[in-house]
Amino acid sequence: MAPQRFHEQFDQVQRSMPDVPLAMGPDDSAEFFYEKGVVLARDGEEARLVEDTVRTHFAGTTGLTTDHVRRASPETNRTGVTRIQVGDPGHGDRSGDRAVAHALRALREHEGRAGRRLVSRNHVVSVAVNACPGDEPVPAPLTQGTNPAPAGTAYDADTAVGVLVIDTGLTHDYRAVPLLGHTQGDEQERETDDQGVLQQYVGHGTFIAALVAAVAPNTDITVRGTLSDAGAVLESEFGHKLFEAVDENGWPDIISLSAGTSNGRTDGLLGVDAFMRELRERGTLLVAAAGNNASATPFWPAAYAGLPDYADSVLSVGALRGDGEFGACFSNHGAWVRAYAPGERLTSALTGFGAPVPYVYQHSTYDACRFGFQYACTCQYPRHTGLLSEAGESGGGKADQVMFEGYAHWSGTSFATPVAAGMVAAHMTAHKERNPRAARRQLLEANTGYAEVRGAHVPALLPPTWRPVPVLRLAPPA
Repeated sequence: MAPQRFHEQFDQVQRSMPDVPLAMGPDDSAEFFYEKGVVLARDGEEARLVEDTVRTHFAGTTGLTTDHVRRASPETNRTGVTRIQVGDPGHGDRSGDRAVAHALRALREHEGRAGRRLVSRNHVVSVAVNACPGDEPVPAPLTQGTNPAPAGTAYDADTAVGVLVIDTGLTHDYRAVPLLGHTQGDEQERETDDQGVLQQYVGHGTFIAALVAAVAPNTDITVRGTLSDAGAVLESEFGHKLFEAVDENGWPDIISLSAGTSNGRTDGLLGVDAFMRELRERGTLLVAAAGNNASATPFWPAAYAGLPDYADSVLSVGALRGDGEFGACFSNHGAWVRAYAPGERLTSALTGFGAPVPYVYQHSTYDACRFGFQYACTCQYPRHTGLLSEAGESGGGKADQVMFEGYAHWSGTSFATPVAAGMVAAHMTAHKERNPRAARRQLLEANTGYAEVRGAHVPALLPPTWRPVPVLRLAPPA
């Protein structure tokens, strides 16, 4: 059974995609969301094989009709992937989709003979990573600045490292942050709701860009608002949007991506396969978040770092807790996570530099860590009551409100990722290295910092200007 916060996030994402019926997978577990009634296949012969095989399977004893089996999108997507409708999207509830499950089962024999996957669910890719955020932002004093603090390197337009942040757009007042003087890109389309309250994940891209700039000031940062729609997008659209992001300004040195999904498999996402293959040939380094589900289940695209063909072109990043000595309670982990960076209670720019902006919490904190950890993690502290936790679909719950006036504390592998991306960029500047993949390799080889994550000693990338946050111990609830 999926935990409470996963259900709360499901409601939030479903409201952002009112025309796309969603289900949880697999079987109401806390792994991923996907589109009901639809599967993905590669264009051409493989798509026709999927259609024919599903029709034959459904015509047997499954009790499912063949009437729905047809192409749901034209073969014009640059990603080479087609949506195939296999059932009634209105059938069933959030706990799963029988038609999709049977369609996947029908192709297993063919996949065994082909030696590769032929069909996939159409997953939801989200900046919340694994659907649940590490936490929600907490106001920080305007005078505090970022943590990590800005490094001393000067900006030089001729040698600046190009960093593309694929995330939510920039907040309208990001230019008030001196660190972001060499940042450009898409502004957030709608920052507040009708009551003037900041919407969830607005400021996510700005927060990330300021972290990159703090760790590596000699960078030209471009932020694309690829995930500005509540931080979520369907896998069938994600690959295309990734291509759009690099087409607009060219392939950068580094891509910082704090989004993804698990899919219950170990061979990647069908919807981003074409993008990942082109990335491999381009020389760009993808630095990607490992996810916030406290799980070893591969999370994509970060988990491409664990596949031999992509080991050099992808750096997957998990999060360390505030003291940098251990993994954060929420961080995904496993052999496919190549490095860890500070990701708990980092401080960076958000919004509200000109006038304070209200924010209403969406999730309540817990009496104890939802992942079983014993320190005062972000599950527990600082305490607040969230709208989704109290109100659910019915509305009317009383949630806590805060005011943002520029800076915020925020936690997640979303933010460990730009710290690591910044360290690669800073290494490039310091060593006059123009190849980001070589810089990644050199950085990890020279790294002497280690942390403990689930009993394993892992590389810990700690920026020299990062200030550890003391780990608090909360008394157990009475």
